[in-house]
Amino acid sequence: MRMIDIRYRTCMDKLWEIHRPQPDLVEQVARDLRIDPIVALLLVNRGISNPADAENFLSPSLNHLRSPFTLKDVTQAADRIIRALINRGKILIFGDYDVDGVTAAAVIYDFLKPLQADISVYFPHRTREGYGLRPEHVLRHIAPGKFDLVITVDCGSGSHEAVTAASRVGIDTIITDHHRIDSSLPNAAAVVNPNRPDCPSGFGYLAGVGVAYFLVIVLRKRLREIGYWKQQPEPNLRELCDLVALGTVADMVPMVLENRILTKEGLGLIQAGRRISIRALAESSGIGLESIDAEAVAFRLSPRINAAGRIDHAGLAFDLLQETGLRAAREKAERLNAMNADRQRIEKQIVDDIDRQLQARPEMLKNRTLVLSGPNWHEGILGIAASKVVEKYHRMAVLISTRDGIGKGSARGVAGLDLFGFLCQCKGYLEDFGGHQTAAGLKVRTANIDTFTEIFEETVRRQSRPEDFIPRIFVDCELGFDQINSDLIDALEGLKPHGVGNPAPLFLARNVRVLSSRLVGETHRKMRLAQFTGGRNCTLEAIQFHIDPEAPQKTTFSRMAYRLTWNHWNGRKTAQAIVEETN
Repeated sequence: MRMIDIRYRTCMDKLWEIHRPQPDLVEQVARDLRIDPIVALLLVNRGISNPADAENFLSPSLNHLRSPFTLKDVTQAADRIIRALINRGKILIFGDYDVDGVTAAAVIYDFLKPLQADISVYFPHRTREGYGLRPEHVLRHIAPGKFDLVITVDCGSGSHEAVTAASRVGIDTIITDHHRIDSSLPNAAAVVNPNRPDCPSGFGYLAGVGVAYFLVIVLRKRLREIGYWKQQPEPNLRELCDLVALGTVADMVPMVLENRILTKEGLGLIQAGRRISIRALAESSGIGLESIDAEAVAFRLSPRINAAGRIDHAGLAFDLLQETGLRAAREKAERLNAMNADRQRIEKQIVDDIDRQLQARPEMLKNRTLVLSGPNWHEGILGIAASKVVEKYHRMAVLISTRDGIGKGSARGVAGLDLFGFLCQCKGYLEDFGGHQTAAGLKVRTANIDTFTEIFEETVRRQSRPEDFIPRIFVDCELGFDQINSDLIDALEGLKPHGVGNPAPLFLARNVRVLSSRLVGETHRKMRLAQFTGGRNCTLEAIQFHIDPEAPQKTTFSRMAYRLTWNHWNGRKTAQAIVEETN
């Protein structure tokens, strides 16, 4: 059993929560695994105390993947694809326009294309067509293109009308998706979604790309069973794990079990520079391949891939991932880089507009939800802007663009609360919606926005507590500078990749002095810190990101929450603290 000690608030009213795991359990894990007690404590804090589970966590392997055959309908999906492959049927992959959708499409395409499949890929335009497979796609593109089979990736669970329209003209549809379902399933040839109510797999945490990858595993095995690989070499599916890592990290699904295994394997491939397109993307992002971890994927690579679907068309990102020539890949990566710069500019405009609205109407901050709209907001940027609003104001945020006459919005939730569940209770006021526990998209008639705003606030207020809206800092344990050594940092590296469900370890240090500091870039503070601990003065290099350079800079911290990592520079590595919070 884990306990959390709630004792500290920062000057920004953040609540510091310090884990207090049972000492005897930590001692047992350390003894059983022969690991540092601090690492044992971190494992227990993440709910890992069984020796076998801990071994698998510390040494993730593709051999630890559980059988994908437990996914409902996955065998039917594989067999239908095989029939299309053998009969030379035309296959269309229909993907979502985010990183998860683009990489999921690439996984299935990269598997089928070398088998001489007659296969194409289609991504809807985010602003002109919107999310998901629709009847107009069938009427205007799929049927005229004489496709025999449509495979959706990262979408489709709510596309009842489109699936029916396709069936009427003799086109089968296979749904691969991971979004939650609040209604009946489409009448498709197969619906492979671990979050469908009757799926026994337990893979509900997979991203869309993870579902696509598991389908490919089953597909390869079914082809093996009919002797297909006697004609040509059987593909090594490990080579697709870099794509799985990109989509899994970008979609912010829990970094546990299969997600963590596939991401760890994929990050190794990315660091090796195996895929030219990702190598070019890393170059344009200004990051070395050896430095790419889950955090770099989330904050450097993914935003550039996402920028294509947000600003222009997701097909541009897919084209980059398919590129095998370095020169062409660099050109396409630079194009995505420029789009990402545009995205950042537009995002700032939206967030600044929201800040002005809230300054003019400060009473809105008494609510637990913020539903805001703008006639000129770019709907492709609303999701990431909503995340900024949640981060800044710690409220459920729904941002709606009304520039096309009907409200198109993105919602982001507060950790620990079920955003999708709240929207389900408000669906009578929405035209359409879909998503996850912490992220969703929706459509609402402009005439209904005010009513939806009231009902959404009432729903959230009725099923939440005031303390749910206090931002929290979850500290793993107190760690003095005298306890830091190279073996510990190496062991911490073994806990990667980090993400939801496996956060980067966060430590507490007290009474820290700033010996020296300087500004790096425009808003990052590079420091040399000191702490008198263990009977001696210990120093540590540190950096704090995104500070206010105009504000007075502290020279002492009574408490400091920090992460610990290696800083790689000019072929050398040094211990570095990444300062998250101070007071």
